[in-house]
Amino acid sequence: MLDQPQRQGLTLAWKAGDDMRASNGSGDPNDKARRFRDAALPHLDDVYTLARYLLRNGADAEDAVQECYLRGLRHFDTYRGPAMKPWLFAILRNVCRTEFLRRSGVALTMDGETEEDEEATPIWQEAPVSPEAEMLRQWDAKTIRRLVAELPDPFRETIVLREINDLSYSEIAHVVGVPVGTVMSRLARARSMLRKAWSAQEGPST
Repeated sequence: MLDQPQRQGLTLAWKAGDDMRASNGSGDPNDKARRFRDAALPHLDDVYTLARYLLRNGADAEDAVQECYLRGLRHFDTYRGPAMKPWLFAILRNVCRTEFLRRSGVALTMDGETEEDEEATPIWQEAPVSPEAEMLRQWDAKTIRRLVAELPDPFRETIVLREINDLSYSEIAHVVGVPVGTVMSRLARARSMLRKAWSAQEGPST
């Protein structure tokens, strides 16, 4: 499984526990904030990881996560599912698209159909066959993370949701808003693109 990019300075104001009072519904806002923290805080690193891959910039990713959690808190009264992590991912995806467009004037191209390709086992999940292979594993992981970051938006998003965050096909479909078949197609295509990029990275065998 791909390693997660490390967040450098992400701090959420509500993490301190007593300075978030936003509420658009009835009930105690303090209790709402506490329940939201309990449900959402365990997924903070995963949300940041997705933001980092989507926006390709650590500072922008931190801003996007801040906005994602603020929106999540604001709408927590209406939360009825799905699972918390896919729900946060769906919010984050909308935040990233809006912020990327606002800052760059170019929309993230995270929609659209893709051609089918054969399914394949991700190269980062292959077990090492020797101590030498194990020694190279960390370098390989960094290379693969770079190759993933270079994938076109729909493929990068899908493979990060699947291989880093371990979402099911149906959960990814809910987050992205496409049929399950499209998720499977994008994942297969992303794996094929990674294999080709990996082969080009290694160069001709000697």
